[in-house]
Amino acid sequence: MQGASHSSDLTHSAMDVQIEDSWKRRLQPEFDKAYFKTLTDFVREEYRTGTVYPPGRLIFNAFNLCPFDRVKVVIIGQDPYHGPGQAHGLCFSVNDGVAFPPSLQNIFKEIKADTGTEMPASGNLTRWARQGVLLLNATLTVRAHQAGSHQGHGWETFTDAAIRLLAEEREHLVFILWGAYAQRKGAFIDRNRHLVLASAHPSPLSAYNGFFGNRHFSRTNEYLTAHGETPIQW
Repeated sequence: MQGASHSSDLTHSAMDVQIEDSWKRRLQPEFDKAYFKTLTDFVREEYRTGTVYPPGRLIFNAFNLCPFDRVKVVIIGQDPYHGPGQAHGLCFSVNDGVAFPPSLQNIFKEIKADTGTEMPASGNLTRWARQGVLLLNATLTVRAHQAGSHQGHGWETFTDAAIRLLAEEREHLVFILWGAYAQRKGAFIDRNRHLVLASAHPSPLSAYNGFFGNRHFSRTNEYLTAHGETPIQW
């Protein structure tokens, strides 16, 4: 974000979204569409009149940490965490020092069972993003304490476009789809061009229905290695 006067990465012109350059070039057609202008107007008003997560400068954090050509893995989430200090623009991730939400605890449990990697001290997944894991929520903002409050305002169309760009312009990516929502969002991805891993969601409500034991983390690394890519250090 340039200049302290702006409250978020959505500046006064929908044309000038503050997002990493390789993504900006590819997503500019979305920024120019009417739905995105409506979306930015809505989101700016929400930030102006109430508490919204994540902080405005972190709305596009997933993209900013993971340029288009560096993406190796895409994990699709649904909505940012809606409690204080949790969300920072990466799905499932929380800031340093914040207690692990249940889904994130279960992710780390599966990583331990699958790869032997011990549970980390922090639930901040920035280290994954820097290795090429795009941690993308379908909806990029949320009103405090109101889960799903920014759904249906255009974010889903925007994140669909980002996923489609990756699916069509890149090859040999791994798309990780946990739960029915993510699976619907990723249904169009060409399974011959990419590896698509799908299972139940890590939420405590569903983790025992097929998330635990899915071995998605080792299977991702086997695929990356087979295609000449460095595996992810989960």
